[in-house]
Amino acid sequence: MPFIGNQPADKFLTLEKQVFTTSATDTYSLDREVSSPNDLELFLNNVRQEPTEAYTISGTTLTLASAITASDSMYCVYQGRAVGTQSPAIGSVTNDMLAGSIATSKLADGSTFATTNGITSADMWVLTSGANYVGSQGTFITSNLARMTDSGYVGAGVSQSSGVFTFPSNGIWYVSSQAQLISYPAEMAYGGIVIQVDSGDGSYSTRAENYIYLPNVGSPVSAHMTAFTSILLNVTDYTSWGVKFRLATNNSVFLNASGTNMRTGFVFIRLGDAT
Repeated sequence: MPFIGNQPADKFLTLEKQVFTTSATDTYSLDREVSSPNDLELFLNNVRQEPTEAYTISGTTLTLASAITASDSMYCVYQGRAVGTQSPAIGSVTNDMLAGSIATSKLADGSTFATTNGITSADMWVLTSGANYVGSQGTFITSNLARMTDSGYVGAGVSQSSGVFTFPSNGIWYVSSQAQLISYPAEMAYGGIVIQVDSGDGSYSTRAENYIYLPNVGSPVSAHMTAFTSILLNVTDYTSWGVKFRLATNNSVFLNASGTNMRTGFVFIRLGDAT
């Protein structure tokens, strides 16, 4: 038959426990009033006591058969008072019980992510003075580099020496590069920027690259182009990792620069912890 009356709310049921601060006395106060000693389980030094014989109860007054000392431990469980709550007991929720996300501050391993804690490190470097480069697959950008401090530099940034960039900490790092080229003549089979990474073994390998093709358009003697590429790096040992950037063209080009805006430059952003 259908349920008659108010439908009970779904609740988690748990028995209440009270821990006593013991002293050289036989009388203690209960947090809850109970009608009989049988409604209370009393434990002295983790040994359950017999109701009525070892203790009696009157309202909220608990009286022991004999006094105890401050070195004793005592607690009770209210058998006749099951408390219904809409929340599970503290410490009872497991990962398998979660349907969605949980606050980062509650994670057992202390993981941190940019989505909850914000970006902890962000850095941008630019080429401050332009230079002519002869077409070559092996031309690295090694000089005239400076940090753009007025662009919202955050935390401990990367370090740079002769075009080799190193990280201040482990983590998932987003690295992007941009190169603005002026080609002479206008036609170019390829021109672009390459990201090379040393992940700790002492050798650099290409991890990202982007090239632009300029067809023969007839009359122009020069043409502008911008190549862009980016990558995510899982930096696990920042003391041995390094990144450098290579210009790759088949023509002689002018690598354009500005000390006040991004024409040619690089961005480094730490997104979260290394995996």
